[in-house]
Amino acid sequence: MADLPLALALGAGILAAVNPCGFALLPAYLSLLVLGDDTPNRTVAVGRALTATAAMTAGFAALFAVFGLAIQPVAGQVQQHLPWFTIAFGLLIAAAGAWLLAGRQLPSMAPKLRRAPKVTRSLPSMALFGAAYATASLGCTIAPFLAIVVSAFRTGSTGEGIALFTAYAAGMGLIVGAASLTVALTRTTAVTRLRSLGAIAPRLGGGLLTLVGAYVAYYGWYEIRALRDPTTTDPVIDTAAGIQRAVADTLDAAGPAVIAALFALLLLASLLIWRRKRTSRYTSVQP
Repeated sequence: MADLPLALALGAGILAAVNPCGFALLPAYLSLLVLGDDTPNRTVAVGRALTATAAMTAGFAALFAVFGLAIQPVAGQVQQHLPWFTIAFGLLIAAAGAWLLAGRQLPSMAPKLRRAPKVTRSLPSMALFGAAYATASLGCTIAPFLAIVVSAFRTGSTGEGIALFTAYAAGMGLIVGAASLTVALTRTTAVTRLRSLGAIAPRLGGGLLTLVGAYVAYYGWYEIRALRDPTTTDPVIDTAAGIQRAVADTLDAAGPAVIAALFALLLLASLLIWRRKRTSRYTSVQP
């Protein structure tokens, strides 16, 4: 167990969160955290960010577990059809964004929405978002996942495979969690400014979702063209890929230890804010 490449699996999970296929979905997720509630309360925001991160990571990991372990024998055949799902998912996001951009409200299993979609309040919806994120990302990330994690189940014990899978999922969760906590800790100013925009705020979120959805669908079409002709190039994809590579290179250079330390610092800051607020409330009720 001591010889397991846990750091490698953790690093692969970190890079999986910013892969070229699903990279655009991360800002869409963060925009939902900002616009999901108009109450600029850091304590509540941090709790929802952590809950959303856990649900999204669970959905992401569950999809990879099913695809990597159960469908692995036919992964190559299934992978060829994944770009079509990417197109459908991107169009769905774009349609939802256009709906919000038009000043409408999205239907939800949650209570009636007053502003932007409160996805962070629903654990199932965030888990589904994570699963969709993973599915859109499979084309770019399944190879290292199979090489690092699934191979361990073949050559090693089940316990070793589970340990590597957990490290992989934790790497993805660290990036999403760090980004979510950053948004939660800084969202007070952002939400206060968005409040002043009134009805424009949800339309801004809708505009972002429309752009993200259009790019995701376009990337799926690019993947289909690339499968037919490996020499295919595209200026839009190349530009976005350059940004994605810069982010991925930065994370890769920082390493899992630095990312984990950053997440720990953000979590510590969140706990300090919660403790200070609780102490303030306790003091205010004293005679």
